[in-house]
Amino acid sequence: MILGAGTEDSMVIDVVFWTISVSIIVAALAVVHLKDLFRAALFLVVAFLGAAGLFVLLRAEFIAVVQVLIYVGAISVLIIFAIMTTREVEQGNPFNRLRAPAMTLAGLFLAGVLFVVFATEWNILDVAIANGTFSADTTQMIGETFTTTVPRIAALLIRDYVLAFEVASVVLLAAIIGALTLMRDR
Repeated sequence: MILGAGTEDSMVIDVVFWTISVSIIVAALAVVHLKDLFRAALFLVVAFLGAAGLFVLLRAEFIAVVQVLIYVGAISVLIIFAIMTTREVEQGNPFNRLRAPAMTLAGLFLAGVLFVVFATEWNILDVAIANGTFSADTTQMIGETFTTTVPRIAALLIRDYVLAFEVASVVLLAAIIGALTLMRDR
């Protein structure tokens, strides 16, 4: 039995999805439009938490936890730390003449994404398995993949890529020490 199976069609999931989606959009707009960098960074944390909530709704709990640990826990704290070490936090960045081209580029990107979303024929995995589109071996391989993802990722991080994992932590530690050294000179 899979926890939460059959809840995809419930009204509660729809309400939670739209609540999280609207909060992410509002937080992202606040990040872009606020002049106070500290408050913008706090809204960035809200956007990251909302993305983690969407991962939970997609039943990707491991990615949601990684999102919270890395983006909310590490990246956001580093951004807030960097903002707090600067002198003119309240002033923010002035608007410049590249605002209109940036908005045009963002609109074109949004149009491209919407075109791909609506022009693609989306094959839902459960429907394809129920219709017998896949062979029995492929269906078994898909089931094994979705049940053993977290142990496979853990084995890769702890056994195969442990050096890169540790180097990343040392680089983050060096960045914090460098920021403290720069702050100390002031």
